Amino acid sequence: MNRKKPEQIVKLLRKADEELAKGKAVEDFCREEQISPATYYRWQRKYGNLQVEDAKRLKALEVENAKLKRLVAEIMLANEAIQEFLEKKA
Repeated sequence: MNRKKPEQIVKLLRKADEELAKGKAVEDFCREEQISPATYYRWQRKYGNLQVEDAKRLKALEVENAKLKRLVAEIMLANEAIQEFLEKKA
């Protein structure tokens, strides 16, 4: 399985727009690019109106968001452990 980067996906969607405007069917385009139509529509929904730079920024924000979520989870666990310790001590 070949994972594509967001900027590659945006370029592929632009190519798809050109091909579809010429009358090519979505299924034919997907077969040539070796992706499923479901993948094409999912990408279209997520990246359809983005430019390459926007897609890069979106990916960077998703990575940052994941890191922040992990940090919040760790802090919550630490707070919970402190609360349990204080309850046992009291």
